[in-house]
Formats: sequence, structure tokens, C-alpha cells
Amino acid sequence: MLSLGLPRSGARAASKAAPRIAPAGAVAPVDTALLWVVAALALLGLVMVFSASIALPDSPRFAAYQPTHFLVRHLFALAIGTSLGLVAFAVPARMWQRLAPWLFVFGCVLLVAVLIPGIGKMVYGARRWLPLGLMNLQPSELMKLFVVLYAADYTVRKQDYMQSAKRGFLPMAAAVAAVGLLLLLEPDLGGFVVIGTIAMGVLYLGGVNGRLFAGLVVTALATFALLVLISPYRRERIFAYMDPFADPLGKGYQLTHSLIAFGRGELFGVGLGGSIEKLFYLPEAHTDFLLAVIGEELGLVGVMAVIVMFYWVARRAFEIGRQAIAVDRVFCGLVAKGVGLWIGFQAFINMGVNLGLLPTKGLTLPLMSYGGSSVIVSCVAIAIVLRIDSETRRLMRGDA
Repeated sequence: MLSLGLPRSGARAASKAAPRIAPAGAVAPVDTALLWVVAALALLGLVMVFSASIALPDSPRFAAYQPTHFLVRHLFALAIGTSLGLVAFAVPARMWQRLAPWLFVFGCVLLVAVLIPGIGKMVYGARRWLPLGLMNLQPSELMKLFVVLYAADYTVRKQDYMQSAKRGFLPMAAAVAAVGLLLLLEPDLGGFVVIGTIAMGVLYLGGVNGRLFAGLVVTALATFALLVLISPYRRERIFAYMDPFADPLGKGYQLTHSLIAFGRGELFGVGLGGSIEKLFYLPEAHTDFLLAVIGEELGLVGVMAVIVMFYWVARRAFEIGRQAIAVDRVFCGLVAKGVGLWIGFQAFINMGVNLGLLPTKGLTLPLMSYGGSSVIVSCVAIAIVLRIDSETRRLMRGDA
């Protein structure tokens, strides 16, 4: 059975777990299986982004673009992500722990900057991007990684106070609330949900008081319900999700065409490149609804392959975290589990939206969907997990 968190006694209990010391040369320096699965997701995403976007220049909105425009930009993001991932892999885990509070503050500064007119870029009524010339930076994507690092570092520093509301729970809750307020001003409810879930998940895995955690969950759900009720736009989206075919040409348009795409794909799909829904019927086919194009072109088999790979990545990240905690590397263990929680939860939300199981929300499919910031940050996060695993393996071999 996979262990999902620290025992309630925290780091002290973790230090009692005696790791098995492997003989020298018996353990690979890098988790090649994880690397190959992540590469498979990224390469499949590259192919499907090209397939989903190749016809977009036929639209007046994208008439100035070449058919390969989004393919080249996505490939550029993957190249940057891979390069930064190599840099991140070279950074020791103890350095990430030292930088965690400063990275969190830096992320908050970026979230403030994006709200300033003339600095932040507005698209579709939302101000979420900072233009950097060759690409646009989305600070909320960076904050997902920064929150993982900060929450893990906070939990380790406050381990003796995790049962206390005043000294253990409230400071972290206030920090997440401040980030949430900045995200809602953009607005980016989807990003807030993911970041809030990451923070709560890491606190839970780190041994926060069960009653406090339950209260936090209830408060978060009540806040989410209130945000939906006070916003006519969000209310309409919820109602459209409940019965998209009641308004197929209005609020239910995107979801109905997503479901049609899955229906057309059946078991084995209509073939790569053969999607009809991507031809200006399904909005954002290359970003938020990439899974629907996969379902139409590769069928149930292709969708199930993607689901299994994401499940494997999330599960492997948790296993790496468990192994790190077993050798008393609590920060590393919480970071690995936090990344697994983030990648798995965001993939679950995106898939649920595409399949009509969850309300429509603008979240990309990690490592696959078009979106430079998301791809780059996901690559860096996976590289940090690989670094944590590599350090743990060296420690188990007796090299460290």
C-alpha cells in the first residue's frame, strides 16, 4: 500500500525508518522509467497540439499565422523547459529548501505585477500574463511550483507546531489566502483551486492537525461555493455543465462539442489528423480541450493511455517522496509528493472538464497542452523530483 503522508509524529517518526542500503552500482542514478513516461506525454502532446492547431490559420483571427505556428512555439517551450529542467536537476535539494521562501515572495510580486495596467497583458477579459517578447509568462503557473516548495519548507520548519492553529495552521492559511486574492483579481479561479489544493495537500501530508485540516476543507468548499454564487458568469457555467445540451449554442457550446468529439472517436479513433471538431467547432482545442481531440483521433485507447501515464507519474512521485522521507529527508519527500499531487490533480481536473464530469474551467493538461508557462514549469518540477530521487538513491547506496 502506498503511504500518502507523514505519520502524525512528523519528522521524528520518519527518522526511525531505517532505509535499506543497496550495494554500489545496483541503483541507477536517475529514474529512467519516470523520464521516459514524461517524455512520452510531452511528445504525444507535441503531436496532438500540431494536429489540433494546424487548421487555425484558416480562421480570420489567426490568418497571419503559418500552419506550424503553434507547433514551433510549443516546441520552443519544450526546449526551454528541458534546458531549465537540466539546470534544476543540477541544483541540490537543500538549495531549493533555502530558496523556497524567497521564491514564494517572488511569485507574489509577479502576481501583483500582472495586475498593473501596462505591465500585465489582458486576454479574453483576464489579466494573467506578463509579455516577455518571445513568449508570455503566466505567474500563476510559476506559483504552483513555488507553493509546493514553500509549503514543504514551512511544514519542516513548523513541524513541532503542526497541531497548533495559531502557530502552525494560520500563517500558512493567510499566505495561501493572499495568493488566492491576487489570483481572483486576474481572475483565475482554476489556478486558485489548484494552488489551494497543493498547499492543503502538503500540509496534510506533513502532519497538520486533522480537525484543522477538516475545517480548512470545509472553509475552502464554502468559499468556492460563495465565489460561484456571487458571479453570474460562474453560475451559468455550472448550470451549463449540469445540462450542456440545454443550451448547445450558448453556455454549453464548448462542452457539447467536446462530448461529440469523444463520441466520434469511439474505441480506436478516426485517425491522427482526422478530427472534425478541431475545425473551428471546438474552441481552445489545442489548449484546454486537447484531450477531446485525442479522444476523437485516437479513441478510447488513446485517452486511456494518457490517463494511465498520468496516474503512473503521480504514483511514482509519491513513491519517490515516501523513499525520501524514509531516509529522513522530509522536505524532499514533501516536495516530491506535492509535485505528484499537483500534476495528478490538474490532469484530473482537465480530464474531468473535457469529459463533462466537472464544470468548464481553463486549466491545461500538464506537459501536453499548448501553453509555454505550463510546459516549462512542469518540466522544471519533474526535474526537481528526479533530483530528489537521485540524491535518495545515492544516500541508499552509501555515497552520501
